[in-house]
Amino acid sequence: MTPMPPALLPAMGVPALTLVMDPHDDVVHTHAALAAHHPPSGRITLHPGPGTTNDTALAHDLLAALGRPPLLPGRFPSGRQPAWEAATAWVTAQPVTRLTVLRAHRLTARRAERLLQLRAVTGIYLTLVCHRPRLPAALHQALQAVDHAVITDPEAAQHHYGDSPPAHADDAGGAVRRSGRWITLPALDRLVSYDSPASCTPPQIVWRHRSQPAPLTAHTVREVARRLADSTAHPRLAAALAAALFTGASFQQLETAGLRDYDETAATLALHDRARYTDGCAAYPVPGWARVFLRAAACFARLVSGEDQALLAAPGDRTHLLRLAETARLRPPQPSAARRAGRVEWDWRERREAEKYDAMLGVCEKPSRG
Repeated sequence: MTPMPPALLPAMGVPALTLVMDPHDDVVHTHAALAAHHPPSGRITLHPGPGTTNDTALAHDLLAALGRPPLLPGRFPSGRQPAWEAATAWVTAQPVTRLTVLRAHRLTARRAERLLQLRAVTGIYLTLVCHRPRLPAALHQALQAVDHAVITDPEAAQHHYGDSPPAHADDAGGAVRRSGRWITLPALDRLVSYDSPASCTPPQIVWRHRSQPAPLTAHTVREVARRLADSTAHPRLAAALAAALFTGASFQQLETAGLRDYDETAATLALHDRARYTDGCAAYPVPGWARVFLRAAACFARLVSGEDQALLAAPGDRTHLLRLAETARLRPPQPSAARRAGRVEWDWRERREAEKYDAMLGVCEKPSRG
């Protein structure tokens, strides 16, 4: 995994881990750390809840702090939900540069180890706030082999957490009116189509057999990105739905993408279709708004590569992907209200084309001479 650029790390000679001692459990520390929480600026404050009783629950708290739903849908080969892998992927992709963890005195050795691993893998600047006069044994032991700075002065601690973030129109409380209305996207028309793909090294896409999906407007891009972030913590599913929007690909094509098919430097994604049901094997340019999702998916695939090499979708993900789209209220064009069944119809276009084809055959078929 690529670490954070040096410019985003602390100054040379300053440890990338700081321990803040709050011996009197002063509420000022908590308020200052929470006020510094501002994901658009790369600052995350993690305040573990009372129910955080194991390292997986801590990963769920971290996902929530990152603005993601804490649960990952689907079944996983090991039977273990890869919550830490997902959190690490989002920290890397967004990117986050600073993580402050409150109530650090409650960390077990295992949870402290998880946070230190996160710091080592991503290069994030980690601050642990201990609201006790002395370090608990587990945290003391975890920090023994790690270079770190210690802050005991309350004013220095408040300065360390960071200045309060500026109020932006996009994240000021109540400033954004979030719509629950459906966004109808023709690019999703083929999501449930059936293709016969295989892997190769394809050329750049040439739109010969179908029209290129229309670029999303700036407003739709912001709304789609927000809905994806709000609807799932699963990097692979979020990236798969994002890819469907700029490729117009079917689920079977999305399944073909592996780690080597995403070129982050060239910002291209290769999908495969050797049977040439649609465009054949091709590399698609990844628009700027979708790159954070592809980066997260690539990071996630590397972290779980021993279990699953899929970049965007695994065979069992089809239902979960459609449910994600519905949760985000994204859908393909629908039949008229008079013909609608009251739910999202994902195969309406294919059924309509099949009916037209059957009708055409019926007209062209010559009557038999019995």
